[in-house]
Amino acid sequence: MAYRHWCGECGYKTAWLPQPESEEQQIQHYAKHHPGIPPGGSVEVNRSDPNRGPGCLPALGFVVLLLILAASCRR
Repeated sequence: MAYRHWCGECGYKTAWLPQPESEEQQIQHYAKHHPGIPPGGSVEVNRSDPNRGPGCLPALGFVVLLLILAASCRR
């Protein structure tokens, strides 16, 4: 899983990272840009691997397209 923390004070958001790294980036952001304010905001959770790619959907679409073309060529 990957996590992205959003700042509660501005529009800053971390990259999709493992939870400890994402939390650390948010803490560093608050220390630099909002000193004296405890880190807050919201957290997004991406349960799938964000680096995974599109999966088999393009290949499935290609197979369906070939089947349609094959069916339209038959007499």
